[in-house]
Amino acid sequence: MELSSITPDVAGLRALSHPARLRMLGLLRSDGPATATTLAQRLRLNTGATSYHLRQLAQHGFVEDDPERGTGRERWWRATTQATTTEPAPPGDDAARDSLDAFLQSVVVVHTEQLQQAVEERGLLPDRWRRATTSSDWHVRLTAARAEALIEAIAGVLGDVEEDLDEPDAEEVVVQLHVFPRPGTVAGHEAGDPT
Repeated sequence: MELSSITPDVAGLRALSHPARLRMLGLLRSDGPATATTLAQRLRLNTGATSYHLRQLAQHGFVEDDPERGTGRERWWRATTQATTTEPAPPGDDAARDSLDAFLQSVVVVHTEQLQQAVEERGLLPDRWRRATTSSDWHVRLTAARAEALIEAIAGVLGDVEEDLDEPDAEEVVVQLHVFPRPGTVAGHEAGDPT
């Protein structure tokens, strides 16, 4: 089953560059439709701020009204897609690069929070789930082209995974992928290289 995804433009990336919005979108994707009040309680925000963030997400196509729910007094929201993808900023487009970088900063904040919570809950997991988790890293020497091929290969494996939808003991599993040159080794060394 292929995931539906959205690739936001520069304005969409800016809108999604707020960690609270990323958290909301994540909850709507994983837990299904919700009201601003429900999301505010889960994220410890006030309802007014949550409603504002939801309207911003809707303006850029990340969420929409759920017409199957609500009574007129309650507005229910749902995610429009299952995933967000990004494209590299075009060379020389500083606004696009800055928007992408701001979005990625928020992604790192949210991923770090999820990882920290997973580690805190690890001791409460049954043994079978402790064995089925990892926080591993590998340091390998690759060209940029080989690193891109690695990302595509891993994404291909994940795209081919068949979900255990009918298994009563199946749980939602989070897979985070981070591939980057070791900090301090490349940045600034090739300033004239646009790739």
